[in-house]
Amino acid sequence: MVYLVTGGAGFIGSHLCERLLREGHLVLAVDNLSTGSYRNIAHLKSNPNFSLFVGDIRDKELLEPLIQQSEMIFHLAAAVGVRLIIERPVETLESNILGTHTVLSLAAKYNRKVLLTSTSEVYGKSNESAFAEDHDSVLGPSIRKRWSYACSKLADEFLALAFHEEKGLPVIIVRLFNTVGPRQTGRYGMVIPTLVRQALLGEPLTVYGTGKQTRCFVHVNDVVDALLKLSQNDNALGQVINLGSDEEISINELARLVKEITGSPSEILYIPYDKAYQPGFEDMDRRRPDIGKAKCLISFEPSKGIREIIQDVAEDIKLKL
Repeated sequence: MVYLVTGGAGFIGSHLCERLLREGHLVLAVDNLSTGSYRNIAHLKSNPNFSLFVGDIRDKELLEPLIQQSEMIFHLAAAVGVRLIIERPVETLESNILGTHTVLSLAAKYNRKVLLTSTSEVYGKSNESAFAEDHDSVLGPSIRKRWSYACSKLADEFLALAFHEEKGLPVIIVRLFNTVGPRQTGRYGMVIPTLVRQALLGEPLTVYGTGKQTRCFVHVNDVVDALLKLSQNDNALGQVINLGSDEEISINELARLVKEITGSPSEILYIPYDKAYQPGFEDMDRRRPDIGKAKCLISFEPSKGIREIIQDVAEDIKLKL
């Protein structure tokens, strides 16, 4: 098959391209290299089945011939990371919403299946113990830039479902919860690569807020495997599906575990949200997915726990230091 992967030089996108090529497919990747990196896909360039097109997903002239050639689209391209969202809100909103509209409208023109990756951020400040796909979104006010990313990805979801209902476009929406693994950087606020890098360098491990907030982390290989299975499952069409781990850990516990696994003497340094990001910054106490739908559709079960995830990230970062 011929696959188009938007955001193909990104963290998850590069792993997905690698997997598709390993299975013998032809892969067309698009990336503007703003948060993605050429280094992520440099090892794929010699593969005759791989092509990278550097450009913006809002560029219809770039995208149309690629979508026309493709049989399936993985739409991963998006502005990602809390720090990026706060620093460049216009780019976040325009890239996510306008870019997704370009992808969906062209996919509808040529009737190409689209798997769109969304985010756990869309649940916002909900107090649910585990987020299910039909739970309410509880977002903060528009004066808090922190919520612009969640709003843009919700708009993406609404657009995709509208194209599915009105135009008959085959669409699958996957909400990702804290995907982690080799090639991920801490550049825009990703917590595990940030903590691991600090630990390996002997720097203080920065924990924002009290550290009592809990998160669930899933290995990128488990996510890529699930994305492929969902893309091939007709029962997933028109669905919104959570994807992540339901193994919960506090950021305090995470920092201590990073210290243990890396053997680092680093101290843990607590930084108030106001100083880390901006005054009035809001965060969620918990973010745990209900993955029942993914289990039902594709028998999804994460294969790697938090210790293995940290070890894989540490090995990758050691190679780059």
